[in-house]
Amino acid sequence: MRGVDLRLPAFSPSVADDFHVADLRHRETVEAALADDIDEVYQLAADMGGAGYVFTGLNDAEIMANSAAINLNILHVLRARPVERVFFASSACVYPARNQTDPRDPRTAESSAYPAEPDSEYGWEKLFAERLYAAHARNCGTAVRMARYHNIYGPEGAWTGGREKAPAALCRKVAEAADGGTVAIWGDGDQTRSFLYIDDCIDATLALMRSDHAGPLNVGSEEMISISALALTIADIAGKRISLVHEDGPVGVRGRTSDNRLVHQVLHWEPVWTLQAGLEVTYRWVAGQVAARAS
Repeated sequence: MRGVDLRLPAFSPSVADDFHVADLRHRETVEAALADDIDEVYQLAADMGGAGYVFTGLNDAEIMANSAAINLNILHVLRARPVERVFFASSACVYPARNQTDPRDPRTAESSAYPAEPDSEYGWEKLFAERLYAAHARNCGTAVRMARYHNIYGPEGAWTGGREKAPAALCRKVAEAADGGTVAIWGDGDQTRSFLYIDDCIDATLALMRSDHAGPLNVGSEEMISISALALTIADIAGKRISLVHEDGPVGVRGRTSDNRLVHQVLHWEPVWTLQAGLEVTYRWVAGQVAARAS
């Protein structure tokens, strides 16, 4: 197993047989990564982050150019490599904004992605990349599998620095707050999301790669929760009483959750981890990071 990233994993040593610290935006990096006999490629790389990075509009040009360059390089090199299967990590951000205005009833069935209207340039690039990989599969005969990930979280993910997602950001804020203190959240807190624990994501990804299903599949949880309720759930796990302070900030669509009907039908898969159980593990890890930083 070979890993490639801009830097070594931040929190634990890589379990890969070898790891290339290199930039996939450069074609020679991809050529070196695929220089040997590679059976499968898992394309997880993208310029991405949470709402504070993706939805401000300040990073759109870099997000689109960087992610597109990675995907174009990989598929260019794969044309000359006998790789049997390729996985592409797409995103729930491909879904139309018009279907996600009701926080209580978002629509994210796989077939609803068109007519296209993603709510961010990140989502537009992911939708373009889906078509890019599908065209490669048709023209080159490679088995391509695609998952539309819905808010993957867990220990050892970004928890500070501006690219962290809501679960890690709120775990950090709660860990830093005093009992009886305040925690700031963006918007009114009524916006909804669902969050999938990393172990479930890996299980679904491997099942998809072993399957014969060629089209994109949602990989996410249907356990929808408001951002306010998410913050209060984390505070309860921490054993703290908090008050929520609402601030202006990027929030994305009003509601989003995974529609798992097709993935259940095709893979007979459903998440094992509840949100409560995943947050308990994640909060303990983030709280440990916060304590270590303060010491």
